[in-house]
Amino acid sequence: MTTAPDTANPATTPVLPRARRSRTDDGAADVRRYPPLARAGIITALAVVAVLWLAPLVWAVLTSLKHEADTTTVPLEVVPDRGFTLQAYASVLANGDLVTWFVNSTVVTIVVTVLTVALSAAAAYGFSRTRFRGRNALFALTIAGIMVPPQILIVPLYRQMLALGLADTYLGIILPQLVLPAMVFILKKFFDGIPHELEEAARVDGAGSLRIFLQIVLPLSRSILAAVSIFVFIHAWNNFLWPFIITSDPGLMTLPVGLVQVQSSFGVRYAQVMASAILAGLPLIVVFMLFQRQIIRGVATTGLGGT
Repeated sequence: MTTAPDTANPATTPVLPRARRSRTDDGAADVRRYPPLARAGIITALAVVAVLWLAPLVWAVLTSLKHEADTTTVPLEVVPDRGFTLQAYASVLANGDLVTWFVNSTVVTIVVTVLTVALSAAAAYGFSRTRFRGRNALFALTIAGIMVPPQILIVPLYRQMLALGLADTYLGIILPQLVLPAMVFILKKFFDGIPHELEEAARVDGAGSLRIFLQIVLPLSRSILAAVSIFVFIHAWNNFLWPFIITSDPGLMTLPVGLVQVQSSFGVRYAQVMASAILAGLPLIVVFMLFQRQIIRGVATTGLGGT
């Protein structure tokens, strides 16, 4: 007579070993689970990569603090004999309309970021939840826009802005930057992973589509919205080609366009060039340092529904 194995008694049930894997709050594997030798190798490799990544930034900062004559000495000196100075920063701030360009870049970047994220989120939610004829074809056409180089659209966009009388205006700079198909794709993939049961329960309570989108979907998507916002912010802040083409008034130039004008007016002065680059990149560094957790979490969960 065959007897079934006793699975009810935990004392007689064999316990199979399971690999344990400690994780951090963000879900990444903890380096402490590795043996000491492997841990030392990983930390050393990461330190080398960090040094290589920081080396150009450190060199730019040191060059911006040198006297102009010390930037072209042979051999190059890390610490010049005459020491460091803030003369390059003073010259850049005095010779160019840096404050005006900074304000223009800030206004344009903030407006572009807010409107782009809002439009992309609304479009992505429509593609994710609305069923209508031709939805897949329209979404495929939207995603196909990722493969279109922005340079191809420069001429038709420029002629359209001229026809609308928007050249040398904030609207002329902002409007063509509001459509980013890649952001629609990222948000749509994230919205697909949000359980439909949450929306069905809200509809039972009488909530409409707009209220569900604003009060349920968006709060659940804070991490991916933060990541998308930062990506759009960096893209808009660094955008040079379109503001350079659509603006000719120095009072409307953004920071990347204005810095090129300074360089062309005063020639190649390496200390001033590095000082200008540091000032232009400082807001991006601050944004990344403040929101690096949201960036990493948003990138890690992009396309992974329900995370």
